[in-house]
Amino acid sequence: MTWSLRVAGAMILAWLLIGAGPAGATSRIKDLANIEGVRQNQLIGYGLVVGLNGTGDTLNNIPFTKQSLQAMLERMGVNIRGQTIRTGNVAAVMVTANLPPFSTQGTRIDVTVSALGDAKSLQGGTLLVTPLLGADGNVYAVGQGSLAIGGFQAEGAAASITRGVPTVGRIANGAIIEREIEFALNRMPNIRLALRNADFTTAKRIAAAVNDFLGTKTAQPVDPSTVELSIPSEFKGNAVALLTEIEQLQVDPDLPAKIIIDERSGIIVMGRDVRVATVAVAQGNLTVTISESPQVSQPNPLSRGRTVVTPNTRVGVQEEGKKLALVKDGVSLQQLVDGLNGLGIGPRDLISILQAIKAAGAIQADIEVM
Repeated sequence: MTWSLRVAGAMILAWLLIGAGPAGATSRIKDLANIEGVRQNQLIGYGLVVGLNGTGDTLNNIPFTKQSLQAMLERMGVNIRGQTIRTGNVAAVMVTANLPPFSTQGTRIDVTVSALGDAKSLQGGTLLVTPLLGADGNVYAVGQGSLAIGGFQAEGAAASITRGVPTVGRIANGAIIEREIEFALNRMPNIRLALRNADFTTAKRIAAAVNDFLGTKTAQPVDPSTVELSIPSEFKGNAVALLTEIEQLQVDPDLPAKIIIDERSGIIVMGRDVRVATVAVAQGNLTVTISESPQVSQPNPLSRGRTVVTPNTRVGVQEEGKKLALVKDGVSLQQLVDGLNGLGIGPRDLISILQAIKAAGAIQADIEVM
């Protein structure tokens, strides 16, 4: 079942999907847990981007760009030590990428290139050969290629415009994998499932679903975030086949009741299990209006008086929203929101009301402020 939650005055939440029951809230094990050890690895490298149209680093201000350019030219057989370099077409950059699991030699991955110095734009640049290192210091990929920039910058004598971030670019398939990370999944005697949202109940339900499917007790929850599977004899040496079967099993995940509040944007997200005790809520806005209407007082003709300004101040006080709503014990999320919306409050007031209800001990949920 889906409810659309709207709060008067500003948008709190566009759509909030709430399951009507366990049958509609089930998810695949594939979507609830990861295989421990099957993960990406982050790579990083330092390189040079050339071919910029005068928007590169200022060599006099960025010494590492100048040193890198000199070192690169010396490796190419060009000696410029002691010479003055005045080029604005080179920029020092950091290159980052993610090495997917089970990647093989010769396959390509995307890379992101970010300016390190004072370059204004990387548009039109080409990344030179850049080794990409893992956390262990080994080279796992080598990147090179032309950059694609999402932003741009244009300027004249008295004005300039910048859209997006022109100092960050991306190269699709810009790196070639040179080293593989070995992970013998099929030779493992046990497999561990790492839950993306740790929960005791969810871990137990995953283990029960796997055991019911296999007809034997091979899975057991180790902790709220881990379920350990012993490879049955019929799947020895073929863990991939076992994972293919069990990752499609449907499980009803369980999570603690929680309310997420983003005070900067006024967004509120409440889980379906949020419940409140009996509580009365009143909300009112006090508006004070002060208006100045000064009056000019002039003397009579031929008199010795003088013109003066007489102040005239009007003060008005208006209080809106003089309502008191009663929220009954154990109401559902829909009833809670409907009751608060009935007060005609805005998102900022709703945030304050939820925090006040929590402080009163009448709401059974954790409130997390982003």
